[in-house]
Amino acid sequence: MKTLYVSDLDGTLLTSSQTVSSETKRIINHLTSQGMRFSYATARSVLTAGKVTEGLVMSAPLIVYNGAFIVHHETGEILRANYFEADVMEVFTDLFSCGVFPIVYSRIGGSEKFSFIKEKTTRGMDLFLESRKGDVRTRSVDTTEDLVRGNCFYITCIDEPEKLQPLFEKYKEKYHCVYSKDMYTKEQWFEIMPKTASKSNAVLQLKQLMGCDRLVVFGDGENDLDMFAAADECYAVKNAVRECKEKATAVIGSHEEDAVAKWLQTEAEW
Repeated sequence: MKTLYVSDLDGTLLTSSQTVSSETKRIINHLTSQGMRFSYATARSVLTAGKVTEGLVMSAPLIVYNGAFIVHHETGEILRANYFEADVMEVFTDLFSCGVFPIVYSRIGGSEKFSFIKEKTTRGMDLFLESRKGDVRTRSVDTTEDLVRGNCFYITCIDEPEKLQPLFEKYKEKYHCVYSKDMYTKEQWFEIMPKTASKSNAVLQLKQLMGCDRLVVFGDGENDLDMFAAADECYAVKNAVRECKEKATAVIGSHEEDAVAKWLQTEAEW
């Protein structure tokens, strides 16, 4: 039986310092060198995921932007992409009318960019942008027209719950939406993606791409629940939200205890 193992990053494979421990690297690199098919599924981009997983050897394509893209783990080539249709302009009009000016991820002229209106940023957006200082994808614009340019695939709203909650309720059925508190800043996030862009769709696509017949996943947050539902087995780390623990096949150790790597090591020894 060919098994594909997929882990979330933040709060699951990464420690609270947003790094992969040396022990997790040692275990997983050994396992992938022996043929284990292992990858990750994250809300991060290829660029930021690559920085926090430096030294970790993947053996399968990567799922980024919560499933918007599947990219080759060595070349970065986009293997699967999910973009919004033209009707996303209605969403932007609605957001702007509610005083919400998001960070918009698009491909513009063949390059990936995230755009924002500097004069309209919130405290939460400023914290996020500070964490991405020097990122080559950064694109500060002056108008809403410039904000929505390009082929859009991901919208991130960081604002007050009073503004975001009604918008989440309005769009949660039409699009793939994630409404959650950021685990590091505790700011409220509302993320909007095409309906086809989800960790669940991406892990199933990756399972097919890899020719695997068993899928095992690991996670900790709300945006992992759909991935849990798609998997044959799903494991929540000890620090996971209650909903993940309730849906999990079992609860393992925390992200500070190399729990995913140790579980994989035990699996390989069976």
